[in-house]
Amino acid sequence: MSSLAEVILTRVGCLPEGSLLSTRDLLHLGSRSAVNQAFSRLAKDGHLLRVARGLYVAPVTTRFGKRSPVPEMVIRSLAVATREVIVANGAWSANALGLTRQMPVRQIFLTGGRSRILYLGKTEIVIKHAPKWQMALGDSFAGQAVRALAWLGPPQSRGAAVKLKKLLPACEWRALQSTRSLLPAWMAELI
Repeated sequence: MSSLAEVILTRVGCLPEGSLLSTRDLLHLGSRSAVNQAFSRLAKDGHLLRVARGLYVAPVTTRFGKRSPVPEMVIRSLAVATREVIVANGAWSANALGLTRQMPVRQIFLTGGRSRILYLGKTEIVIKHAPKWQMALGDSFAGQAVRALAWLGPPQSRGAAVKLKKLLPACEWRALQSTRSLLPAWMAELI
């Protein structure tokens, strides 16, 4: 193994689970082609997982073998690296708030940035661009409530809004009400 690959593996070993490593971060170690080739070889040998172009993550070694890191940790790392808000979609939010028992099968997240697809082994993680009104409250309970109501749609939202008023803390409900002007008309009248 070349010294460049060893340096990359040493760096990866110091990072917590789900931390992204970009080829751009290590260009000081050599030319772009040498760094890209070292990352590519490490991914081919199973030492790294290629998440997207130029983004890699280390697999987690357990007593049962290697596995992909938890997708939520990779998303959190991506959000920090890109300085954008990335949150769970409405289906996951509705399930987390107890508004539905349906469990989403696909890993879908929403962002105010550009849409893209990440891969963790065979797992596909979809990041979709969402309108500002869905991202206004970020990852708070009130933000989850907005995305859950949007996912449920107008027919099912009336009963869900009543349940949310009882469920959410008063400060979160006030935060939700403070964004009424940003919300679609059907949702604003429920809050």
